[in-house]
Amino acid sequence: MAKVKYWRCLLVDIIEGRNPVFELLRGGRRVKKIFIAKGIKENEVIKKIKVLAKRKGVPIEVVLKEKIESHSHIETHQGIIAYAEDFEYQPLVDFLAKVNKTSEAMVLILDEVTDPQNFGSLIRSAEACGVDGIIISKKRSVGITPVVCKISAGAIEHVSIIQVSNLVQAVERLKENGFWIFGADASAEKKYYDADLAGKLCIVLGGEDKGIARLLLEKCDFLIKIPMFGKVNSLNVAVAGAILMCEARRQRIRG
Repeated sequence: MAKVKYWRCLLVDIIEGRNPVFELLRGGRRVKKIFIAKGIKENEVIKKIKVLAKRKGVPIEVVLKEKIESHSHIETHQGIIAYAEDFEYQPLVDFLAKVNKTSEAMVLILDEVTDPQNFGSLIRSAEACGVDGIIISKKRSVGITPVVCKISAGAIEHVSIIQVSNLVQAVERLKENGFWIFGADASAEKKYYDADLAGKLCIVLGGEDKGIARLLLEKCDFLIKIPMFGKVNSLNVAVAGAILMCEARRQRIRG
């Protein structure tokens, strides 16, 4: 079998925080070494990290906290960082080949989501809901960064992230492979819980300010909305995405 080629993201070779490092060890990326701050409280996650690192032959160095901070990209490193091989985006063609025979594959498309906190939260929710992959654009979208990795709590190690040049073309490819495309839009008539979200599904979410771009919206098979009952007229994209993914999973569980 030919080796699958991946596109590289050169920024995230330092993984920070207890859960992200633990999930890194559980995932498929090669881990080079781990730094743990001297005097750190050894909770259950740290114990599991040490056991798993020993099993996989990953060296652990106990260092001063100042050394951790000199290597850290973020403030919430929790006294532990790991060096790993670069994060790799999966090409769309390989992702589709992997999920093509899955009758209930679920995909998320993010159109110009630029906040790393939102992106990290969406990855975490996607992994929890069993989403197979997340498709983002190479331009005008946040990619995998140290903050995204930390906010995802390590979920980036278990969800395929696909980066493409053109989201409209990606939707067309999904349709060719049997996916129904649902766009989340406040102007939609159908409420999300009245839609059939079973089967091969793609949920499209717009960015924090602009929503889904017009050309992409026109490619959606259906538009759905989350009704608002309070005085605020919209939800944060990460919260909206979690609601829709949970409903899609609920419908799958109920058959």
